[in-house]
Amino acid sequence: MLNRRADVWRYNSKLHMRRAALVLAAVFLVFAGRAAYAQDPPPPLPHVVVDLQGLMPVFPNDSPQLAESRGFGGVNGVTALPGAGMGGRAGVHLYLLKYRAITFGVGGEVALGVSSSTPAATSTGLVPVDERLVTGDGQISVNFGTGHGWSYLSGGVGRSRWSLHPAGGPDLAPDSQSLPTINYGGGARWFAKKHLAFSLDVRIYEIQNGVATAIGPGSPRTRLWTVGAGISLK
Repeated sequence: MLNRRADVWRYNSKLHMRRAALVLAAVFLVFAGRAAYAQDPPPPLPHVVVDLQGLMPVFPNDSPQLAESRGFGGVNGVTALPGAGMGGRAGVHLYLLKYRAITFGVGGEVALGVSSSTPAATSTGLVPVDERLVTGDGQISVNFGTGHGWSYLSGGVGRSRWSLHPAGGPDLAPDSQSLPTINYGGGARWFAKKHLAFSLDVRIYEIQNGVATAIGPGSPRTRLWTVGAGISLK
């Protein structure tokens, strides 16, 4: 009887030990897997990223020459210039070369910004004015980070069309001029999901001066700020 109880006890002990060993093995595999994942090198930047952003352009509203280039003289003057507005930007960027901590990229973008002024009813002689900027360019960038998220500095050259005229009226002669434009700035992308990121970009557009027309002098060389935020897709 005692021998039988001893055999049963030994059998139960071995069974418990096997179960404990299996549990320990499972725990080890789980933690080993997590440790291996944690030790995996972060992914590189993707080959292609598409940006879609809302945009806030800050149009100049203190330039007498800009007002004169559109014939806004006298009472209107700079008071007719709308100032900050809204718009959108879309871009495609390729990341082809990595050197140590820096990844070099090329790409391009198009952007649209609009604004308008609505004079108060008591403002004698002032008329509503619409402003629109359409710009496109190629860019090069230097990027710092990994595929989970990175910051960048970039710059490029392109052309812009800057329209500024009384609301509801036709484009004026200066509005059709294609103006050489340089842009530079920086931003970041944070990938909360595998293919979707939040993106932020702050950029300056240096728009070259326009050509004089029968309406007035050419538009001045202008520095225009934009702040963009939206999503990036990879």
